[in-house]
Amino acid sequence: MTDLPHADLATLLAQPYDGEGGAITPPIVQTSLFAFADYQAFEDRMAGRSDDPIYTRVQNPTVAAFEAMMARAEGAEAGVGFASGMAAISSTLLAFLKPGDRVACVEHVYPDAYRLFERLLRPFGIEITYHAPSAFEDDPDLLKGVRIAYLESPSSLVFQPLNLAKVANHARRHGALTVVDNSWATPVFQRPAESGIDIVLHSASKYISGHSDTVAGIVTGSSDHIGRIRDLTLPLLGAKLAPFEAFLLLRGLRTLDVRMKRHQDTASLFVDRLARLPQVTRIHSPGANSVPGLTGRSGLLSFELAPSVDIARFADGLEHFRLGVSWGGFESLVLPTQVTLRQAGEQNAPQRFGVSDRLVRLSLGLESADDLWADFMRALTKSTG
Repeated sequence: MTDLPHADLATLLAQPYDGEGGAITPPIVQTSLFAFADYQAFEDRMAGRSDDPIYTRVQNPTVAAFEAMMARAEGAEAGVGFASGMAAISSTLLAFLKPGDRVACVEHVYPDAYRLFERLLRPFGIEITYHAPSAFEDDPDLLKGVRIAYLESPSSLVFQPLNLAKVANHARRHGALTVVDNSWATPVFQRPAESGIDIVLHSASKYISGHSDTVAGIVTGSSDHIGRIRDLTLPLLGAKLAPFEAFLLLRGLRTLDVRMKRHQDTASLFVDRLARLPQVTRIHSPGANSVPGLTGRSGLLSFELAPSVDIARFADGLEHFRLGVSWGGFESLVLPTQVTLRQAGEQNAPQRFGVSDRLVRLSLGLESADDLWADFMRALTKSTG
């Protein structure tokens, strides 16, 4: 593990690439395969006596630069990149689970992670149980017999944070592996490895990228854990991260610290003002120190509106907020759960755990906070009966 204080993260992420020819940015090594100078070098690589790149589905210098930077940012020994956040989640779980194992999952998990558990893992003989954050924290025997504790801190949509150190302590007592999705806080505001969490993953499409132009995932952890993922599921499932996407993610990492602090400033302004509105009945947005290890607030929050507000009219009345899924980019987005709860197909995570259909999620971008608030208030006033 590295020993890097939060205050030094911006400096670390801004470190230039120490490459040939004085380049300060890692080059895009856009190749499918790598040739060897001679027979002996080829044999050494195939026999595992060297770690020279051989095929981009397994390793690539641009991807390796991103993986190393994310590992340093999270205070981990190693990292492995994937083509999406879901690839990161599925590849991690499948590397450590077998039929008969049990997963204890936090409530309000990301809906596609829920679908993975219910539609793919459960039919293969994996038992999945769902628990409130308080149960993970307060029940020292919850993880007895559990192979993986799958966590989000905070959780999706209702943003309930976890005392990760408490959960990690319980998990160690029972030999459970802890996996946490840190996409919301990023290593700027939370470094789960410092709390004893084994594996930290991200949908790098979100804040790590920061530009809404990349779909990717990243997993960090010990060399042993990452080595298992790299040996089993990265090559055999094939959901590798492409060199160009890795290049874009390296670009995003360099501004992560300053972007997250801007997102936090806007979110704090909204939380303060939302609390004064009679149309808002509840706000979901954990702030700094709401649990140990959480040092800030990201720009993703939700709130619940009174029945007097026509939510469809409110959403259509917004000018600076776009209607859409995902989050973490420059632009601000609105996502009403009235829309997500009507998604076709099987029961998803929000339905399963009773999220209110009066809940609206906001992703607050990097536009002027005052302009966003003025837009919000215009739409709210026009939609209130």
